[in-house]
Amino acid sequence: MRFIFLLIAMATAFTIYQTPGYMEPPRFLESGAEVVNARFGRCGSPLWPACVSDGDTFRLGERRIRIVGIDTAEMDAACEAEAAMAEASTVALREWLNRGPFTMTARADAPTDRYGRELRTIRRTLPDGSEENLADWMRQNGGARGYWGEGRGGWC
Repeated sequence: MRFIFLLIAMATAFTIYQTPGYMEPPRFLESGAEVVNARFGRCGSPLWPACVSDGDTFRLGERRIRIVGIDTAEMDAACEAEAAMAEASTVALREWLNRGPFTMTARADAPTDRYGRELRTIRRTLPDGSEENLADWMRQNGGARGYWGEGRGGWC
């Protein structure tokens, strides 16, 4: 029985290590939490050092942060429906980020994606002490879908 449990644990750890942008790591494999307290604008204006690029990516100065576990429609849309979804998810992300301080954590080895974006899990502690996960919130309220490495499919 222990052998089976060990195999499952090793397979899970291997999967998490091989797919850093798709799954949040277990808490014991996370880096320390980085607290962020910034006001976010729309990227493209030099007035906003913290800004939202699209529904799953934002910037903090020169850093580009990609939210682990979600995918949203692309700003360079292939159709009007995708453009509308991209705009809605970008607005939703900006609103969530501007609600107040939040924490970012990464897998212990601080991975980046193929575009050089830092892969982060984003959370906020609510007044009642519970925790809100941004990826979950975006899937429920921001037009995001789960992203676990499979083909992303279209939005049109």
